[in-house]
Amino acid sequence: MYWLKTRGLHMHSRTFSTTASTLLATLVAAHAGAEAGGDVIPDVLRPPVGQVLALAARGTGVQIYECKAAKEDPSQYSWTLKAPEADLKDLSGKAVGKHYGGPTWEASDGSKIIGEMVAKRDAPEAGAIPWLLLRAKSTSGSGIFSAIASIQRLQTSGGSPPAAPCNGSQSGKESRVPYSAVYRFYKAS
Repeated sequence: MYWLKTRGLHMHSRTFSTTASTLLATLVAAHAGAEAGGDVIPDVLRPPVGQVLALAARGTGVQIYECKAAKEDPSQYSWTLKAPEADLKDLSGKAVGKHYGGPTWEASDGSKIIGEMVAKRDAPEAGAIPWLLLRAKSTSGSGIFSAIASIQRLQTSGGSPPAAPCNGSQSGKESRVPYSAVYRFYKAS
């Protein structure tokens, strides 16, 4: 209140408090909605405390599945994820790199991250691959991905295993299923 009065602004404290509370609620709601395009991110998929968002990118490409026999029962076959294959663009549409098996994210500057899954949750959209939280198992290079500690896969669309049956006569057959996702890359603050 002192700051407002010293600048010639006179506002009743109750009005100021209500205005400030409304503004704060609006900002919190906008941030939550912006986190995942309006979808709520489960706590288990949040990066560790102390990490900050370094880059968000949209991945567009395919999830590659292979018809394979189950290790536990070789007479049972299923579509098994072989690898993703996607181009990465920042949210303004500028190419930043690619995503492929490992899982690996490689920036145009040559820096790389190999991730390992920490947690996953079903996607809100039917038929979409799950949302994930991954940690960087290793990084290389000296570019934008060299300091990344965690990766989120959110806002997924498509990419689920084929609905077509998989059996012994199709063993080794591949299916490329289109998908897109937003990848959020976090580094230590």
